[in-house]
Amino acid sequence: QVQLVESGGGLVQAGGSLRLSCAASGGTFRSHAMGWFRQASGKEREFVAAIIWNGGSTVADSVKGRFTISRDNAKNTVYLQMNSLKPEDTAVYYCAARFNTYSRSYYAWDYWGQGTQVTVSS
Repeated sequence: QVQLVESGGGLVQAGGSLRLSCAASGGTFRSHAMGWFRQASGKEREFVAAIIWNGGSTVADSVKGRFTISRDNAKNTVYLQMNSLKPEDTAVYYCAARFNTYSRSYYAWDYWGQGTQVTVSS
C-alpha cells in the first residue's frame, strides 16, 4: 500500500556529510511515522532515527548529535541529514513506515524501501 524509495547514498570521506531522502507514495503520509534503519555487512539491521507526523523525533545513541531526521509532509518525503560521518556508519540505509507512532524494533515496521548504500572511507 505504501511505497518508499530512498536516494542520496554514496561514498564520502570520514568527517563528511550526506543527506538521504525517502519519497513515499500509495498512502496517507501524515498518518505514518517514518524511520531510518541501517544494516552493515554481517550485522543485524539497527535503528537509526524516526519521526512522527508533527516532527517529534528520536535518534539512536550511536548517531546522536551527528544525524538529524526531518520530514516534509507537503512533499511526502523524509530526510536523514548525516554529519561527521565515521567509517562505522558504513551500511545500507533503509527507509521505513508504520501507522501512527514509531518503534525502535525493525520488525514492528510495515513498509520498507529498497535501501541506499552509504560508504564512509577513513
